[in-house]
Amino acid sequence: MKRVRLDFAPPSLRRTLFRAPLLARVLAIASLALSALALVQVLDYREAREEVDAQLAALRARAGAPVPVAPPRAQVGEQEAQAVNAAISQLNLPWRALHDAVRAGTPSNIALLALEPDAGKRVLRITAEARTSEDMLAYVAALGRADRFGAVTLVRHEVVEQDPNRPLRFQLDAGWETR
Repeated sequence: MKRVRLDFAPPSLRRTLFRAPLLARVLAIASLALSALALVQVLDYREAREEVDAQLAALRARAGAPVPVAPPRAQVGEQEAQAVNAAISQLNLPWRALHDAVRAGTPSNIALLALEPDAGKRVLRITAEARTSEDMLAYVAALGRADRFGAVTLVRHEVVEQDPNRPLRFQLDAGWETR
C-alpha cells in the first residue's frame, strides 16, 4: 500500500523550505554565501581604488603637476573637418526623392545612363541617351517643369558613332530644391 501524505497546513515560506529537497537547500545557502563574498570583494575593490586615486592626486599635487579632470580632446584640422562635412552632406542627400523625380520625368524614349549628385552645389548630373535631338530637348524641358528641380541646363551632347543606331548621348545639370 502507498503512503499518503496529508498536509492541512496553510502555504507559507517555512512550509516550502521544509518540503524542499536537501540539495536545493544546500545550493541556496551556497549561492547566498558566494553572493555575500562577491559583495565584500566589490566593496574592498572600491575602497582600494579610492585610496589609490587619493594617493595619486596627492603625489601630483606635491609634484606641482595639474590634476587632469578629463582626457584631452583630439584637435581636428581644417582639412579633416571639411572632409567630414563633405561626407556627411553626401550621406544626407535626398536621394530617394531625386531618384523618384527623375524616374517620373523620364519618358520611355530616353535611356538613363548615370545619375551623379553633387551635394555641395546641390546639382544632379544626369547622363542619358535619346534617338533624336527633339527627344533630348523635350526631356530637358520636362525636367525643367518638374517641381523637384530648379534650373535644368544642357551641359553637353554628342552622337555616339560606335553604336549602329547612332544615339545622341547628353549630359544635363539639374539643380534640386530642398523641401
